[in-house]
Amino acid sequence: MITRHLLDKIQTLPPSPFLSLPITLPPSPFLSLPIIGHLYLFKKPIYRTLSNISNRYGLVVLLRLGSRRVLVVSSPSIAEECFTKNDVVFANRPRLLIGKHLGYNCTNLFWASYGDHWRNLRKIVSIEVLSAYRLQMLSATHLEEVKWMIGGLYRNQNQVVDMKKAFLELTLNIIMRMIAGKRYYGDDVSDVEQAQRFRAIHAEMYTLIGQTIIGDYVPWIKSRKMEKRLIECRVKRDSFMQCLIEEQRRVLESDSCGERKRTMIQVLLSLQETEPEYYTDDIIKGLMLVLLFAGTDTSSSIMEWALSLLLNHSEVLLKAQKEIDEYIGPDRLIDEADLAQLPYLRSIINETLRMYPPAPLLVPHESSEECLVGGFRIPCGTMLFVNMWAIQNDPKIWLDPKKFRPERFNGLKGARDGFRLMPFGYGRRSCPGEGLALRMVGLALGSLIQCFEWQKMGDKSVDMTERPGFTMAKAQPLKAICRPRPSMLKLFSQPSLVFVTFWWGLGAGGDMQCHASTSEASFSLLSVYLDLLDMGDKKHSKKGVDFTVEIHTLCYSLNH
Repeated sequence: MITRHLLDKIQTLPPSPFLSLPITLPPSPFLSLPIIGHLYLFKKPIYRTLSNISNRYGLVVLLRLGSRRVLVVSSPSIAEECFTKNDVVFANRPRLLIGKHLGYNCTNLFWASYGDHWRNLRKIVSIEVLSAYRLQMLSATHLEEVKWMIGGLYRNQNQVVDMKKAFLELTLNIIMRMIAGKRYYGDDVSDVEQAQRFRAIHAEMYTLIGQTIIGDYVPWIKSRKMEKRLIECRVKRDSFMQCLIEEQRRVLESDSCGERKRTMIQVLLSLQETEPEYYTDDIIKGLMLVLLFAGTDTSSSIMEWALSLLLNHSEVLLKAQKEIDEYIGPDRLIDEADLAQLPYLRSIINETLRMYPPAPLLVPHESSEECLVGGFRIPCGTMLFVNMWAIQNDPKIWLDPKKFRPERFNGLKGARDGFRLMPFGYGRRSCPGEGLALRMVGLALGSLIQCFEWQKMGDKSVDMTERPGFTMAKAQPLKAICRPRPSMLKLFSQPSLVFVTFWWGLGAGGDMQCHASTSEASFSLLSVYLDLLDMGDKKHSKKGVDFTVEIHTLCYSLNH
């Protein structure tokens, strides 16, 4: 034990001018305990602990966490070196129990090592699932879900609303409609039993993903209880996703969907017909999983942080409302095409991402061979943490980093500012869902700013305490009070925007029924109207009964 400790310290000494010693390892905290190494230093939240260690030992620090070497980088220039010069070297992912049991033995896009298989998965996602063309085709779906959320807030005006719940349900509905064309949250869920099953699986998976498993770092300490939970969750999740695949397969066989209305599963099943040996059901489920868990919790957290900051800085909220009023006016709602023309809204989102990055340590990388970083030797198999929270809140890089100042990003397009702002990562393993996340966040936040006046609960500022976990979420869910802005009342009361709450169901005789309710002088923001038009003349089959939904008469009667 003593010998190993001394060898580690000798390797971190600076090169001698008199001896030809090899390039040294990065500096480390002096005391590395047997078995656990530097794990004893860790307190939650981990990114703050790592920031404190970097402030003491340098911007490049090497830790020993149990049996793993971990490189911690807290400098934009060193991060640039990792993601440009050494991008291929650090393109691997560490093998963790989460990836083994929930990532198809580390073969899905999120956990796969760099190579031909990963490159092919990335190509599929970039071209078939998250391309700008496909996101544009799905923009109507995003808008409909935002309108449903606004309708729910309107019905609960002047009451306390749980915005964390509203944002999470919004993002989950958007992503599941992209994946399978289904909504699992809200009043109009078509399959209540399936929705309840999905909600339970989703909640359990997020609980497990947020856990730190000691066996990942000290392998001789077996995490049998946690592994059992992971395996049970995987079985339930796979069974559910396989049911979705079979449903979509039957849809493809019975009815040819137009390209615009294709779900992600249908697109991948079409590819399966041409290359069945590669596009297996497990590959499809792995891609479904990546989209679901990379695009929901992170996006909803960004929305929650952003609205919390606006509630604590009313002058910024008023300035954002003024920008939207001047460009869009009170006669229509914001849509995704408007986002490029709203620079201050974009600056608010960028400042939120700077202060509260969704993945404060990014996703861990692992070196595939020995390399040099910052002049130090980095052994093969070293895990890499880039502490984006530390970089994006460093007073040496940012003026008054603790202050919410969207103006600092005036003129910046996108969500990157060199290597000092890159909340979605950089290089080969950067987040492929960046475009989708920015669209969802921009549309949702812009709509809330445009439609409502917001009020905190009580006189105190919104609590901005973080909850420990892999992603940065608020410890206390955001609850606020909203009411329609006076300038929007004309839009709310238009006859063509009558609010309708509806759900579909089978009557006793097997007939399709639409149950609808209207409220006096309320509105729909056209969401139901659009949904009904999409369903018009579409044939359905349930319990052996075929029927055609004729919608247009109903739409006419609702609007007159």
